[in-house]
Amino acid sequence: MKKSYVRIMTTLVLSLSVALTLAGLAACTPNQEDATTSATAYSETVNPEIQTILDHGVLRVGVKDDTPGFGFFNPEIEQYEGLEIDLAHLLAEEILGSREAVEFTPVTAGTRGNLLDSKQIDLVIATFTIREERTEFWNFSQYYFVDAVGLMVIEDSGLNRLSDFGGRTIAVIEASTTREAIEQHIEDMSYDIAVNFQEFPTNQDAVAALESGQVDAFSVDKVILSGFLTEELVILPESFNPQEYGIASRLNSPYLTRLVDAFITQIKLDGTLEQLKAQNNVID
Repeated sequence: MKKSYVRIMTTLVLSLSVALTLAGLAACTPNQEDATTSATAYSETVNPEIQTILDHGVLRVGVKDDTPGFGFFNPEIEQYEGLEIDLAHLLAEEILGSREAVEFTPVTAGTRGNLLDSKQIDLVIATFTIREERTEFWNFSQYYFVDAVGLMVIEDSGLNRLSDFGGRTIAVIEASTTREAIEQHIEDMSYDIAVNFQEFPTNQDAVAALESGQVDAFSVDKVILSGFLTEELVILPESFNPQEYGIASRLNSPYLTRLVDAFITQIKLDGTLEQLKAQNNVID
């Protein structure tokens, strides 16, 4: 565990050095040897936040189980798969020394915050968008994915853009920010329409409601919608409200937050993140 732990903290120090250099403060930037020494010294004593994870023997992560490409429980192989699952495995390897030292808990937009606050999980990696109001309750890493909200409809519905949805009903996920995004876009574009919304707990429930005619569209981030495309279901070209996904931790876990942030920096710099996106067919 110590070698991986040191490597992450070294990345954090070196990333800071790069940022300072780009800002024209190279004279104040430590060299790589000094950075490595600093990171090693920093990690000699295990922080209590990390010690708690070590005591559990696993990294407990809240993930989606219904979102192909990000977090999906595949019943055929009885395993979780997706970009966010891969990130959790890598983080477990960095902190605990084993990719398999991770325990997944399925979460929804409505449950992920409560599970994190009640300390039933250590992190949330579940298409959790970074929004200013959410940072009052949880810490977020830097982003690892960016996407925009879209609309999925039945192909022959005659609905081609958001302005066609006057009096129509759009399915959204409980506790998500999609409804706010749609209402803001309607206001920004000065559309003279009133749209109805119906909330569902899971993506599958929303898609089923669309297929059955209970609602006229399903709206969520476009890359999530793409996992439910069929011959009958299509995604409209219109996009709005780009959103960044981050890894969430508790407010009283600043050290774990910094470690996770350094991990994201590391996999961005070495190309791992882009490789994982390509492997899971989720390109932003």
